[in-house]
Order: sequence, then C-alpha cells, then structure tokens
Amino acid sequence: MSEPINQPVEPNLQLKIIARARSPFREKFAAPRQPGLVPAAEGFVELLPPYNRKEALKGIEQYSHIWLLFLFDQVPADKPWQPTVRPPRLGGNRRSGVFATRSPFRPNRIGMSVVKLSGVEQREGKLGLVVTGLDLIDRTPIIDIKPYLPYVDQVENASAGTFAKAPAAERRVRFSAAARKALAGRQELETLIVQTLALDPRPGYRHGEGTGEFGMNLSGVNIRWREEEDGPLVIEIEPA
Repeated sequence: MSEPINQPVEPNLQLKIIARARSPFREKFAAPRQPGLVPAAEGFVELLPPYNRKEALKGIEQYSHIWLLFLFDQVPADKPWQPTVRPPRLGGNRRSGVFATRSPFRPNRIGMSVVKLSGVEQREGKLGLVVTGLDLIDRTPIIDIKPYLPYVDQVENASAGTFAKAPAAERRVRFSAAARKALAGRQELETLIVQTLALDPRPGYRHGEGTGEFGMNLSGVNIRWREEEDGPLVIEIEPA
C-alpha cells in the first residue's frame, strides 16, 4: 500500500534562526504595532552563521520591500495560547478570534512584517540588510526573508473590516526646552520620536487619557514625556 500523500508534521519540528533584527525599539512598549507606521524606524537584519553568505542575498537589491518572518520571543514560553484575544486597535476591551488578528499569543508564535529594503551592508563585520519602517523589537529572531512581490502580495479591492484603515497619527508632539537642547543636531532621532509618539504607544485602554508621565527607550536613549490635554510633551532625553 502506498503511503498517504499528506505526511504528518514532525512533532519536534525545529525552526532555524537565520538572522536577528537590530532595531531602535529596545522594548515592547515603544514598538509600533504594525510595520510601516514609523517610516523613520531604520533597522539592520543581521544574518547569522551559516546563513551570512553574500550569495544567499544575490539579487535581493532588485526588490524595494521584503517580508520578514520572525518569532514573538518575548511571549513567555509557558503562556498557553487562547482562542480569543483583545486587539489594541479595539481598545483592549473587545475580543476577537486569534486567527482574525495578528496577536503574538498564537499556537505558533510566528509574526510577519513587510519592510522597505534600503540595501545590503556590512556593519561591524556583520552582513545584513538595511530596512526601514521596522516594527520589530531589538534582537528579535528572524526565521525567514522573502521578497515582496506586488503582483501577488498587493491584493486589489481587499477589505479588512474594522482594521481597514491605518491608525491615525495626528497627535502633535511638543518638546520642552531641555529636550530641544538634548536633540540639537539629531534630526533623525527627533523624527523617530515624533512618529512614534504621534501613534500613541500606550496600551489601547489608556488612549484618550489626558494626563500622566511615561518613558521609553529609543535607539539607546531614554525618553520621558508627559501626556497633556493637547498631546504629548517630551520633557527629558538622556543616554540610557
């Protein structure tokens, strides 16, 4: 008798980590919830041995964007998956089916992000890809890299219901005199801060609250801001 066409998946299937993301987002709190929302977020996809071979990247420069498949490694390994989750876009109070969201609390903790490819580089002797619009936390393990193909990946007339529109980034970000002084000559960091705070990195259930002080680490810099009625005011910027 011939063997069945569909063979069972290996019960102890192991994924190989081929790269790690080097990102300005050092903690989950500050990271955008989807790729492309913070265009100023430049990262470096550092290839790991034995996958750090130039020939493995041959031809990748022809693509403007690439897919990164990664692991949500900050989810505790012993935390069980749940059939429903609370998406931040719904305020953190309404539940949706896990397979109707991109929540990290999945049976297999695999995520996917499409990012803009800026080029192939060697940084401190490490071969990798320079990307922008990154939403991954620093040192996130990457398990695959694939080219973005517009003719198949961009689906015309696709719909997404509640999640059809990108979250608004309309918050006006202001800086105190001390913060302005700390930012002197650091336009790229200022742009990154503005784009990150404009999206409101606070948990969904705290959106709309008009007061309170918060902090985050961006690009190795500690940033403190105060939520006020007319938006966030950055009050302190100092080395981590």
